Amino acid sequence: MTTTPAARAQAMLDQFNAALARRDTQAASELFADESYWRDLVLLTWNLKTLEGRAAIRQMLDAQLDAASPVVFSLAPGETVDEADGVVSAWIDIDTKLIAGHGHIRIKDGRIWTLLTTAQELKGHEEPLNTRRPMGAEHGIQRGRKTWLERREEEAAELGRSQQPFVLVIGGGQGGIALGARLRQLGVSHIVIDRYPRPGDQWRSRYKSLCLHDPVWYDHLPYLPFPPNWPVFAPKDKIGDWLEMYTKVMEVNYWSSTNCVKARYDAARKEWEVTVERDGETLVIRPKHLVFATGMSGKANVPKIEGQDVFKGEQQHSSQHPGPDAYRGKKVVVIGANNSAHDICAALWEHGADVTMVQRSSTHIVRSDSLMDIGLGDLYSERAVANGVTTKKADLIFASLPYRIMADFQIPLYDRIRERDAEFYRKLEEAGFMLDFGDDGSGLFMKYLRRASGYYIDVGACDLVIDGSIKLQSGKDISHLTENAVVLDDGTELPADLVVYATGYGSMNGWVADLVSQEVADKVGKVWGLGSDTTKDPGPWEGEQRNMWKPTQQENMWFHGGNLHQSRHYSLYLALQLKARQEDLPVQVYGLQEVHHLR
Repeated sequence: MTTTPAARAQAMLDQFNAALARRDTQAASELFADESYWRDLVLLTWNLKTLEGRAAIRQMLDAQLDAASPVVFSLAPGETVDEADGVVSAWIDIDTKLIAGHGHIRIKDGRIWTLLTTAQELKGHEEPLNTRRPMGAEHGIQRGRKTWLERREEEAAELGRSQQPFVLVIGGGQGGIALGARLRQLGVSHIVIDRYPRPGDQWRSRYKSLCLHDPVWYDHLPYLPFPPNWPVFAPKDKIGDWLEMYTKVMEVNYWSSTNCVKARYDAARKEWEVTVERDGETLVIRPKHLVFATGMSGKANVPKIEGQDVFKGEQQHSSQHPGPDAYRGKKVVVIGANNSAHDICAALWEHGADVTMVQRSSTHIVRSDSLMDIGLGDLYSERAVANGVTTKKADLIFASLPYRIMADFQIPLYDRIRERDAEFYRKLEEAGFMLDFGDDGSGLFMKYLRRASGYYIDVGACDLVIDGSIKLQSGKDISHLTENAVVLDDGTELPADLVVYATGYGSMNGWVADLVSQEVADKVGKVWGLGSDTTKDPGPWEGEQRNMWKPTQQENMWFHGGNLHQSRHYSLYLALQLKARQEDLPVQVYGLQEVHHLR
């Protein structure tokens, strides 16, 4: 008898619920395929954890089911159950003792292939949204009433002084701001600190031609999406203005012009002692939790090259490059071939500089329009919006693909891109540019997730490489600098007035080593990367981004960051974990990341 996809999905959930209700973890795990994946974002594990295979799934259920029960899965109302290529896909809601969740299931050959479960709300501590939104105005007559402004000013005066925040976030870029907005909505006392004078200045301070290479549909922040007239690729200063406005509107407790000097964890009191300097004043803040939201990386990585001390021109890391205006008619050597390198080279050429790019290793290139049409279009585009794919749904679809098999979904997309842009790639290679599509041909997103640097979303600079306007030296490294030139390892001498090091950044652990201690940095281990044993992502396999948005080996210390998409999506799960601890809920973490030494 033929049944509908919805009926088959419901039957599977009925079996799963029955096994969970009687605590039969063996029966529950046997509903999964031989090759199966359960990705849990906080809901059952209080962690970000992917379980691979029946044995791992059963072990997790054995450890976590009793504390979470009753656990009930149901088809999400109003959502269509689809079937394609023999795979039934359905949106689901999940109810546990403490958490209301949402997720996605794929069923293949009568068994569960992939399962995504995500925490959305803590029961009894829901966000004041929609029908629960605050009234705002307090009608009636009340002596001594304080206005909204007076309450905000009072909070600002007391926080960090007579009242200590529960959470201190170091870093006020999009990551820290998005997390601050989530914490505010959940009622978690917090301070976000940043060394710049205004929110958004991290963006404003970068080279003048910088703009987002990701399209607008991919980059919304929580609660407050960009307006429908927002440009597809926003300039850096426009992003800076948006972040400043967003910080005020979302009532983030944001301390600008504030430097963190040092931090120490008091294990006996289970709180941090953080020394900061703010507007010339030294303060000691005592939060329970410390979040490093210092971006995607750590300190600027400037290679040590013989002769840097004798070079008479200027030397800058790409993060320090002010823009091209002062370099008209100058000779510039840009070391690197990533996004920043291409942007800086193009802007310098536009302003009349003689610029040479030194490409030391291969780079993945994807044209912006191809990335939008093929790489992102089904999830993040005007087309996706018209098809009912909201930003939240797109984030969850993306999250529903376990990292172990995500490359299998990406490879066909980048095969299409290579075919579509074959002539473009041919011309680049004829110009001497070294191309790659990642170790396995899976392209941009997998290189990004594996922390394998060396990619560029082309918005025009490649045409300048092809026609020789940007001079190219590829497959060579730097031997040394003289007083007025960069000398390559084959003896080629490149006269230079300016050397720009577009050489990326170190690990976020560098900030921990500086502000806390090297011992704590080593205790926590690697940050970012999957452990995929591919270029720049050494094993062992972790299956999630190392240490990001989840508990670490250092008690009460967290990492948050990434691009705008990651800052939006994962800030929810980190904020829920912090809220649960503020409310002293019975948090039981499963699968804490093992320590993998930094070196």
